[in-house]
Amino acid sequence: MSAYLDLIMFAALIVAILLGFPVSFSIAGVAVVFAYLGWALGVMDISLMGATGQRIFGLISNQVLIAIPLFVLMGAVLEKSRIAEELLDTMGRLFGQLRGGLGISVVLVGALLAASTGIVGATVVAMGMIALPTMLRSGYDPRVASGIVCTAGTLGQIIPPSTLLIILADVMSNAYQQAQYEQGKFSVEALSVGQFFAAAIVPGLMLVVLYLIYILALGFFRPGDMPPATLDTPKPDRREILSAVVPPVLLIFAVLGAILGGVATPTEAAAVGAIGALLMAGIRVGSNPRLILFGAAALVLLGILAGLFPVRLQRNDLEFMSLAAGGLYIVLTIIGAAAIAGALYATLRNRSLHGAVDSTLTMTAMIFATILAAGVFSLVFIGLGGEERVSEILTAMPGGPMGALLFCMAFVFVLGFFLDFVEISVIVLPLIAPTLIVMGHDPIWLGVLLAINLQTSFLTPPFGFSLFYLRGAAPPEITTGQIYAGVVPFIGLQIIGISLVWLMPQLATWLPRVFF
Repeated sequence: MSAYLDLIMFAALIVAILLGFPVSFSIAGVAVVFAYLGWALGVMDISLMGATGQRIFGLISNQVLIAIPLFVLMGAVLEKSRIAEELLDTMGRLFGQLRGGLGISVVLVGALLAASTGIVGATVVAMGMIALPTMLRSGYDPRVASGIVCTAGTLGQIIPPSTLLIILADVMSNAYQQAQYEQGKFSVEALSVGQFFAAAIVPGLMLVVLYLIYILALGFFRPGDMPPATLDTPKPDRREILSAVVPPVLLIFAVLGAILGGVATPTEAAAVGAIGALLMAGIRVGSNPRLILFGAAALVLLGILAGLFPVRLQRNDLEFMSLAAGGLYIVLTIIGAAAIAGALYATLRNRSLHGAVDSTLTMTAMIFATILAAGVFSLVFIGLGGEERVSEILTAMPGGPMGALLFCMAFVFVLGFFLDFVEISVIVLPLIAPTLIVMGHDPIWLGVLLAINLQTSFLTPPFGFSLFYLRGAAPPEITTGQIYAGVVPFIGLQIIGISLVWLMPQLATWLPRVFF
């Protein structure tokens, strides 16, 4: 039994989670129990646990992961201030008269919300409560409507700025460095979050196009399943469309453009996104629009000018032009600060910020507690010889590197039935990724394949998380069986997407090479 303690430990973890224990406590508890068992049976050096403190310190001082709460806050502010709801309503009225138009609008809004929020649960629930009843009233087949809403909501997993991609970037960068050490390279390269964001853009948009092609084809061949909407409300005018679509698009360009252009780190860009979402929410809940717009323009101008002409006012040898530029920067800062204060006051008075901060705190605590517990788990797993066993299994796979990758993709897909993407990313991937990279797989391409795989597992019955989110938000007449049946065609589209990225790696690697 002691020879297989690492495998028993992994099985015990899945059992503990399926029994309903809180995930982070399950991970840490199983690790502590098996650390004691390994020490008692003489198969583990217990002094290895002394590295736990260093791992915790490394986590809380990790500059990459600091971006997570900021991106979560950005998405939560957009959700709680009902900006997402307004976008969905406007797009629904715009495309609703087309055959399959409501489905098209849901996918497009899902892509926009994915790029501006990155929160799968919130997106699925919001669209389940807003779009699904409208689709059913318009005569949509319940299975088709459920499948579209579920799938569009999961785009937040693959389209940047996604929490999954941030965690994946950190894990894959560590795995890449470990693989380089194993290959005898001591001048190692690291991977950045920006590279993974760039790598995921084309595959993410490709999935959106696949969904739209399927919806258009279904509307053409089976019009009874997706009839045009007979909405009482008129089509939105140009002003309504611009006011609903332009602010989220500008926010997306500001955040991703700053990262891909090398102007800001992901953490700095996440702060820009959070402030941008707050200003948008301020206008939405009743703050002075002119003040917000002037403040936003002042902050954008400040960022551009300070980047082009930096001024250090503490120096005593400044020329007149530098002093004048410094004075302008101070004025722009004051205008921007006034706009932020106005937006804060409006969102606090409206109490939308309270809910956003509460949901940010809950999700951030869950993610970081899981990562902390996973650090302890992986220490014990390595101490029990699990890392060597995983490497032996992968190298013994028939088919060489491609056979090993195929096995890992299938394994991660099955684990997605039971575990959340955070647990898989921080427990499983650090064990398999270094070996796959040593075998010759490109780490960025590998990361994108795994990201789409994890997104697919969100949709797969019977345990897909998006299915549960929709089940909680859907009207009572929608059955669980209809939700399951509705996502099956989209799982097929996901497999096509994975196959295209597998066969054409440049879909994932071209954009990172251009920007980095």
